[in-house]
Amino acid sequence: MRITSGERLPSATLLQIGADGPEPVSLDDKVRARRVVIFGLPGAFTGTCTSAHVPSFIRTKPQFDAKGVDEIICISVNDPHVMKAWGESTGATEAGLTFLADADSSFTGAIGMQFDAPAAGYHKRSIRYAMLVEDGEVKVLNVEEGRGVCEMSSGETMLEQV
Repeated sequence: MRITSGERLPSATLLQIGADGPEPVSLDDKVRARRVVIFGLPGAFTGTCTSAHVPSFIRTKPQFDAKGVDEIICISVNDPHVMKAWGESTGATEAGLTFLADADSSFTGAIGMQFDAPAAGYHKRSIRYAMLVEDGEVKVLNVEEGRGVCEMSSGETMLEQV
C-alpha cells in the first residue's frame, strides 16, 4: 500500500559511498527533528531523471534553503557507486543534494512506490515522486502517474507547497 500524507516514514537503511566505500545511512537519523524533501525516481543516468527531475531540485535548492528545508535527498534503486557518480556528473552533489541508494528496493517497496517494467530492464524500481517530510511524517506527497514526465514531482511544484 502506498504511503500517504500524515503517515510516518518507515525505518530504512540506505547506502552512500564514504571514505572507505559503501556506508549505511539511517533514514530515521536523516529525518528526525528535521524538515527534509525526498524525491524518488526510476534510475540514475536515465532520461527524464537526468534531464528534468534532478535539475529541478538543483535549480530550486536555494529557495528550499530559504524556506527552512534542512536537506534534499534523492533516492533511487541503484547501487551506491552509481548514485555517487550520478550525483557528481549532474552537479547535484556540488549543489548540496544528497544521493542515497536503495540498493535492494526495500524502502521503495515499504512506501508502496515500486514498479516493474521488464522490457526496459526495470525490476522493483521507484515510481517518480517527491515528498516533504517533517520529523519523519509525510506532510506533502506528489506522485507522477505518467511515465517519462516530471511535473507533479518537480522541485518547482514541491517548492510551491512548502
